[in-house]
Amino acid sequence: MLALTFNLQNFLIDIKGPALAFLPVLAFEGGTRRNIPKFEAGTLLYVRVVKANPGMNPELSCTDASGKAAEFGALKDGYMFECSTGLSRMLLSSPTCPVLEALGKKLSFEIAVGLNGRVWVNSNSPSIVIIVANAIMNSESLSGVQQKIMAEKLLQKVQVRALQL
Repeated sequence: MLALTFNLQNFLIDIKGPALAFLPVLAFEGGTRRNIPKFEAGTLLYVRVVKANPGMNPELSCTDASGKAAEFGALKDGYMFECSTGLSRMLLSSPTCPVLEALGKKLSFEIAVGLNGRVWVNSNSPSIVIIVANAIMNSESLSGVQQKIMAEKLLQKVQVRALQL
């Protein structure tokens, strides 16, 4: 989700929906009127939807149900790309998505997937971020077996190139 604007009580957030969502300034762990987080326009946030009713702007939060920050908040560094909501559901599915499982065995990376089709990937190496993002985008039309094969071939090519350098 991308932070757009701020007023004294809420951040307005683009969640790729028909209306902007609002994130109350107090919807953060330890949030008080004196302790308001600062986000620039365009900041990428990992949030959860608290309320969504027809005719109202959705309400968001950066805490879990118990009021803890957990993994919610600003996503620093990394790369965000958009995909279909079907692909984002596949990435979040259980058992683990085959392409993520295969890549996760050999590469170290972080990923945050939203049901709105936004995916954030981060790693210590920019090349790993590119590999993971491209593999995810290329996996949409593949079956589970095809995803594993594609990821394994990709990892083999990466290992060969690393040995050549």
